[in-house]
Amino acid sequence: MNRREFMALGLAAGVAVAAQAQQKENEKSIRVGLIGHTGRGNYGHGLDVMWQQVAGTQVVAVADADAAGLEAARKKLGGVPGYADYRKMLAEVRPQVVAVGPRYVDEHLAMILAAVDAGVRGIYIEKPFCRTPAEADAIVEACEKQNVKLAIAHRNRYHPALNTVSTLVKDGAIGKLLELRGRGKEDARGGSLDLWVLGSHVLNLVHFFAGAPLSCTATVLQDRKPITKADVKDGGEGVGPLAGNEVHARFETESGIPAFFDSVANAGAKNAGFGLQLIGTAGVIDLRMDTEPFAHLLPGNPFQPVREPRTWTPISTAGVGKPEPIEALAKQVMSHAVGGRDLLAAIREDRSPLCGPRDGRVIVEMINAVFESQRLGSARVPFPLTKRQAPLSVGG
Repeated sequence: MNRREFMALGLAAGVAVAAQAQQKENEKSIRVGLIGHTGRGNYGHGLDVMWQQVAGTQVVAVADADAAGLEAARKKLGGVPGYADYRKMLAEVRPQVVAVGPRYVDEHLAMILAAVDAGVRGIYIEKPFCRTPAEADAIVEACEKQNVKLAIAHRNRYHPALNTVSTLVKDGAIGKLLELRGRGKEDARGGSLDLWVLGSHVLNLVHFFAGAPLSCTATVLQDRKPITKADVKDGGEGVGPLAGNEVHARFETESGIPAFFDSVANAGAKNAGFGLQLIGTAGVIDLRMDTEPFAHLLPGNPFQPVREPRTWTPISTAGVGKPEPIEALAKQVMSHAVGGRDLLAAIREDRSPLCGPRDGRVIVEMINAVFESQRLGSARVPFPLTKRQAPLSVGG
């Protein structure tokens, strides 16, 4: 054997060892299967590529009923196996975690139940969660029966600055907390669709800060008039029967703090109100959805005019007015990496994710309660809802 042959043999052996090491490393990784549907919400807000930012995971297959979309997804993901039928992918690949990406909510129930039946350990799903309390009931029951950890992609709920804000409120940084006020994006989707698609983020944080809802009183309008049966149409993004381009809702909560959500189509500056404000006797904390800095503090009684201008001060995970110590935090939150890591931790620790199926059910029930209240003439509707189906499909 000459020197060149010896070196070639050594190189081949080295490559083989490296390949074996990579195979062992891949075997240690959590195997992730992706479910998308191009043309019906695609892969949500990056639920296909988020796993590149989550250590200890490996995407092993993707399913998409749209042939062109499937091929594009495979190329984006490095040529992983592709399936037209997600049920076949689940049966053949047996992933440990599944990402349910389509934004169209009418497919979520079937996709979740199929993943649970296939024996997955975890599911990460795009919001909105599902369409009705009845669907949420079925998902909660299935996941808890099989001990499947499901996390909903309300990425603001996973933001670590929430803990800082919660501590500030408890320590009296804004005095006595009086109320929570949230708004949607109020673009062309303003009103009912805004409540579903973007208001779900806001209501998730209402639940976090104020606790479980006790009742809802709401008004839903179409062009400033109460909606009627004639206004009900099939809503966008698969949310089901829908009506109204203006929503005004009030929730009583177990903490005693009232919470309000409002959305008016084309109300003004784009995204200007998209967030939640915690209003107290000595200040306001403002949470901007999907924005960094995520939180700001405005000290002083918000109802008392003053001569000197007040300044909004950013709140980081380190505190008020302090630099953010977590590197690239915005990217980690926006890419869903923080949410993905929490799902893996929930599997390891046998706990619910920070935004699990029971949390999702609360949000879905709050949204449905808005329409049930309007259906009953803006009457007070208590929780849990007795009607578990979509209110606008059972009486208009």
